[in-house]
Amino acid sequence: MSLRNTLPICIALALGVTTNLHAASAPAPAISNASAKGGPVLDVRVRTESVADDAFARDADATTWRVRAGWRTPVKSGFSAAAVLEHTGHLFGEHYNSTANGRVNYPAIADPDNTELDQAWVQYATPESRVTLGRQVLNLDNQRFIGAVGWRQNEQTFDALDMEHRFNDGLALRYSYLNRAQRVFGADNPTPALARFLLDAHLLHATYPLGPGTLTGYGYFIDNRTLPLTSHRDLGVRYAAKHDSTDGIGWLATAEYASQHRYADGSRLIDANYNLLEGGLVWHGNTFKAGWERLGGNGHYAFQTPFATLHAFNGWADRFLTTPANGLQDSSLTWSRPFGKFTATIAGHDFHSDRGSIHYGHELDASVGWKFAKNWNALAKVADYRANDIGTDVTKGWLSVEYSY
Repeated sequence: MSLRNTLPICIALALGVTTNLHAASAPAPAISNASAKGGPVLDVRVRTESVADDAFARDADATTWRVRAGWRTPVKSGFSAAAVLEHTGHLFGEHYNSTANGRVNYPAIADPDNTELDQAWVQYATPESRVTLGRQVLNLDNQRFIGAVGWRQNEQTFDALDMEHRFNDGLALRYSYLNRAQRVFGADNPTPALARFLLDAHLLHATYPLGPGTLTGYGYFIDNRTLPLTSHRDLGVRYAAKHDSTDGIGWLATAEYASQHRYADGSRLIDANYNLLEGGLVWHGNTFKAGWERLGGNGHYAFQTPFATLHAFNGWADRFLTTPANGLQDSSLTWSRPFGKFTATIAGHDFHSDRGSIHYGHELDASVGWKFAKNWNALAKVADYRANDIGTDVTKGWLSVEYSY
């Protein structure tokens, strides 16, 4: 795999740029914050991405850049508003399949040229309640079901009504109505279903502090008007806890279960379950974590999460953006540690089917992030997937620099 010595080029071109320090990092929080001060919004990223996939005769190489620019108003009597434009472009040729340029003889790097309205919302907020209306970022829990897909140059946003109220005992209730999803493939994408989903979706979400963690219950009822047969509802419960220790050993643990069934005009095949178990230790700055995630499958249908920040799950090589019909079991081990302005992460995954005895393959991921100045970050990252019973070997590499204000 050739990265074409593009790190110096990235740094030279980065008049302002943005990227996540590692794949599990959440995208920058939505600017729909009632306490936010008014002022300009600027977020710029330059990134090179290379893909070597044995299913293709040619490797893919892309150098892309992204600019988000806009304005948010100061909060006045509880009201605020914001508007943000986004543009994504490429440099040094198109030796990749962007999903919009027709270069299907290359592996996909889903960052097409695109210009669109990224966010435009109005909000009213008090210390206990918040109502936001318009095009906005939505990130729920760990973004396994609903997220902004901040890893891609063009993030996912929703035309939505989002409401939340917090009670004195810590209970928080949230309701979101989604009318449209602006997908990561860009509003300019020539394939309508890649550009956007027209939705009639209702998201119910409740959290409550319990012991050392938070108990969450949710119900997501998604009628996808663009792809009606994929319409589904998710009902789930999640508990995430942790214990911090400055001079000893800290720990973290998460357990989650969800069921998925047809909703509205969804296919009668939709029937699957989801399980997650994670545990970890924190010792002298090192975080060690073991995880097991199961997306059930019966050979005809498997558990899907089409609105998730998928790059943060099941390996950075993105081999399982769509869950195979026989389902997926992902056993993982992760280590991460900060070193001053640097953050290092290493993760290993072993992938098996949920139905049958298919060993899909295994993957090793590694990244180093560098916060080298105020508002500036750089990243080097690699993912190496080795196929076993089915599929092909894939290696991916990234170099990026970012600035956000």
